[in-house]
Amino acid sequence: MCRAVRLRRTVVGSRSPVISLLLAMTAAGAGVCGDVATPAPPPRPSLALADILRNSSASEWRQPDPAHTLYMDLGSGRVVIELAPQFAPLHVANIQLLVRAGYFDGLAIMRVQDNYVTQWGDADGTRPIRSAQRTLAPEFTRSPADALHFTRLPDGDVYAPQAGFVDGFPAARDPKNNTAWLVHCYGMVGAGRDNGIDTGSGAELYAVNGSPTRHIDRNAALVGRVLKGMDLLSSLPRGTGKGLGMYETAEERVPIVRMRLAADVPESERVPLEVLRTDSPSFHAILEWRRHRHDDWYRVSAGHVDVCNVPIPVRPRS
Repeated sequence: MCRAVRLRRTVVGSRSPVISLLLAMTAAGAGVCGDVATPAPPPRPSLALADILRNSSASEWRQPDPAHTLYMDLGSGRVVIELAPQFAPLHVANIQLLVRAGYFDGLAIMRVQDNYVTQWGDADGTRPIRSAQRTLAPEFTRSPADALHFTRLPDGDVYAPQAGFVDGFPAARDPKNNTAWLVHCYGMVGAGRDNGIDTGSGAELYAVNGSPTRHIDRNAALVGRVLKGMDLLSSLPRGTGKGLGMYETAEERVPIVRMRLAADVPESERVPLEVLRTDSPSFHAILEWRRHRHDDWYRVSAGHVDVCNVPIPVRPRS
């Protein structure tokens, strides 16, 4: 059985505010049944995001696996995408095959729909797939979910019984049927598909470029998240074709110079990044800071937070 976790109040004395907050979280005890316990609301956090990150320990940060990190080079710069094989192993493996075969090199961003998605792939349908699969079983959800290290939000969710984070990705789950899935927050990357549920091979990808598109959850395979360069994708001119943001001429398309796996790039040419662990005390502190904003500008603190409204910090690795 899962036991309830309750946070007892901590009086901040000579300790720094963040240490006292983290000690209180530790005192609450670890979660069970695969959960990372999300503590009950503490007194209003006294630290801002920058302070929490500055006081975080090195062990609370992780380096993305180079074998599961994509570099998409555009004329304007590099987009770094972390893949999520724990949720979409078939799609991730297929994307790796496509990238290593040079499939995306010379293709283009062909759709930018305002406040929705930026999409790229073979706009003309002439690029051969070769050794990769043309169709894949849908990976809209993952089951069983109880083996995941799930950091659950305390405020509930409109689209799912529970929402939270798994290994640095925003996610949701349904304990009744033991399933979990990634959710369509800003910067999440998915595999485009036609009406057939097995038509999303990863040969066409999209990134959410505006408000969360949570109504797509469990209807497409989310394969990862943009760690760096989302500004390059979200600031592109909007397309006007078909009411879906398609670029109507080849000249409007944004060429992809090349796409590679970080593991295939010399270490000296890689982008050194690290991501805050979403099962860490500092990330829990960020959750509470986001729920109880009390900066000088705020007059009303929401006391709640949505899964897509929590920043997952990424920073250059020193």
